Amino acid sequence: MATILVLQHHPDEGLGSLAPLLTGHGYNFDLRELDRGDPVPTSLARYAALILMGGPMSVQDEAEYPYLHAEKSLIRMAADDSCPILGHCLGAQLINVALGGTVARNPSGQELGWWPVALTTEGATYWPAVNSELLLFHWHGEHCATLPQDARVLAYNAATPVQGFALGDKILALQAHPEVTAAQIQRWIDGNAADLAQGGEYIQPVAKMLGDLDDNCVGLAAAAALYRPWLEQVERRR
Repeated sequence: MATILVLQHHPDEGLGSLAPLLTGHGYNFDLRELDRGDPVPTSLARYAALILMGGPMSVQDEAEYPYLHAEKSLIRMAADDSCPILGHCLGAQLINVALGGTVARNPSGQELGWWPVALTTEGATYWPAVNSELLLFHWHGEHCATLPQDARVLAYNAATPVQGFALGDKILALQAHPEVTAAQIQRWIDGNAADLAQGGEYIQPVAKMLGDLDDNCVGLAAAAALYRPWLEQVERRR
């Protein structure tokens, strides 16, 4: 079986529902828990693709988290080698800065909870099997302020102008969390009381986050189609 490299920054921000999707397509994954001291590989020769997960830190925090620097170098190596790359939240922002974009505090403040995302014209072309608007779970306070040259914005909403972008046909960056599970959401809520207490236009009340949790997570099954074009590129590299 082909192997996908997964870089994880926090134990509660793993592959979630993406894990069974990948195994169902015949992939193993090499999970590197960077927050627990696992090294960032220096070669991608044995991997079919690279996935970068979310995390509570900023892409700027290299002094505190030196592995962020190594990740950015690996992203550039993967891009140069035409290795498919997928990023979620922090992972999307790492892709962005590694390839020439910038990340900054979101002018709308933190975006926490279930918020709808709309596809751009480019997004509708990239994702022909995805509804023009879908409900996704969000947990971020920074955003991709500028993008690498030739990046295509795929999705947006009122809180965050870039909810996803593609670069070429092998790089996909998602600001939201279509991979999240109900158990993960509960842990994020339990572990981030200070963030939730701040209040803000796009900080959803906990009761609302949890009120329709099961139904919303079932709805995320349709969001698996977001990965389809990227997985097709991984298949071509296998």
